[in-house]
Amino acid sequence: MQFEDVWIPYRGYWSTPFCLWQGSLATLPPIPFAAEVAARALAERGIAPTDIDGLCLGTTISSKGSFYGAPWFAGLAGLGHATGPTINQACATSVRCLVQGAQELSTGAASVFLAEACDRTSNGPHVFYPNPAGPGGTGDSENLVLDSFGHDPWAKNSMLQTAENVAREAGITREAQEEITLLRYRQYRNATVDDSAFLRRYMPWPLEVKDARGKKVVATVTGDEGVHSTTAEGLAGLRPVMEGGTVTFGTQTHPADGNAGMLLAAGRDRARALSPKGEVDVQLLAFGQARVKKGFMPMAVVPAAVQALSRAGIKAGDLTSVTSHNPFAVNDVYLARELKLDPERMNRHGCSLVWGHPQGPTGLRSIIELIEDLAIVGGGYGMFTGCAAGDSAAAVVLKVSTR
Repeated sequence: MQFEDVWIPYRGYWSTPFCLWQGSLATLPPIPFAAEVAARALAERGIAPTDIDGLCLGTTISSKGSFYGAPWFAGLAGLGHATGPTINQACATSVRCLVQGAQELSTGAASVFLAEACDRTSNGPHVFYPNPAGPGGTGDSENLVLDSFGHDPWAKNSMLQTAENVAREAGITREAQEEITLLRYRQYRNATVDDSAFLRRYMPWPLEVKDARGKKVVATVTGDEGVHSTTAEGLAGLRPVMEGGTVTFGTQTHPADGNAGMLLAAGRDRARALSPKGEVDVQLLAFGQARVKKGFMPMAVVPAAVQALSRAGIKAGDLTSVTSHNPFAVNDVYLARELKLDPERMNRHGCSLVWGHPQGPTGLRSIIELIEDLAIVGGGYGMFTGCAAGDSAAAVVLKVSTR
């Protein structure tokens, strides 16, 4: 899909820090928390809620009240006049939210669209499914987070197994995975220099965490939680998670909690009017998606990227910056090899391998960091691509121009 005249107001986006599950954000109801952050972000950017006439909410893990999804979020965020769908496409949710917004803008259904995404992997639901035909009327149960990680009902494997399958078929060694992991952690440190100046470009900071009644402040978050020190010696000393495998706990991501939002506008002038920093233009150019053979999820990032690049009318060599959702280091090794990308030009300020994986908002944060990276280097073409459950992936291509 190629987009026509769809723009992202520069700095018209935000993301919370991502916190390791069972950390500071573990008990916050995800939709009300996302609404609180969105309302704050809009106010800080001087954007009136009445400017927004379309929205969607991306969330992949059920939470209390989530049946009401986007309309509930909108009401809490001061956007009670707006409505839209609630979207779940695993880790492709963020891209799908942007596609939803671009389609509404292109058809005139909206002029300014908010794509919001939130998830809390911590304390995920334990679901009981009644089954009167079961032995003694016993039902079935599911841990919505852990069981989803551990078993694809179609491919009959875990997400970890998909990484091992790709590593084996593509000849990606443990050493190659550890090398790119160390690079990604070094790159994340770029985001934390000068008192985390890069992260402060888009993160609400500090972030106060309140109790269940929303009154008492019980914690203050001033950065990502769960990012651990990583060394070559430390990685080398870890055992593979699967017997005979190559992936360790050091070369895969971790579950996390957080939320993110991004505005889209119909037309460059409208985007400029909404931008608190009007010297940068951001145009959303194209979207791609793909699905590969059963049990090979990390491979899907390549055909999704190729499709998005083709629709944007450019080649991989034209890209100035790339970000990726990489639940496994295998993803980035494979992507870089297949598209002949320089790993140093990918994820220059970190990635989900490092700062975690709250599913719904993961892609939005990566796309925000892509935009900011391009703004720092003076503009150019950028691409985000990331895999998702069901051996699938989604990608977007955008262009940043400085004035």
